[in-house]
Amino acid sequence: MDQSGAYELFRQGTELLESGDYHAATVPLGRARELAPDKDSVREAYGRALFGAQRFREAVAEFEAVVEHAPTNDYALFCLGRSLQQLGLHAEARHPLALAANLQPHRADYKKYRDKARRRAA
Repeated sequence: MDQSGAYELFRQGTELLESGDYHAATVPLGRARELAPDKDSVREAYGRALFGAQRFREAVAEFEAVVEHAPTNDYALFCLGRSLQQLGLHAEARHPLALAANLQPHRADYKKYRDKARRRAA
């Protein structure tokens, strides 16, 4: 399969993701990630599907890969922090959540979860 195949899988997966069918979305998005592992949009969408399917450890790996490639991607930082929180790793979640909140200071949800991680890690 070529890049057009990866795009078609990405499109199918994001449709499932947007409809809330997270478990089903992991299948085409996982295949798209195998075909296009350097595409941040694919990895981010796959991470979102994994998060929704409560596969938080796998979601962490996807969001970490996006952040490594794009360290100012506030949404990936936020999702990384939230995934870590879901694993009970509040101290580890503080840094990505603080970065996300600093990059987008108008986002109340970023601040809310940043503050929650700070309180739980203390």
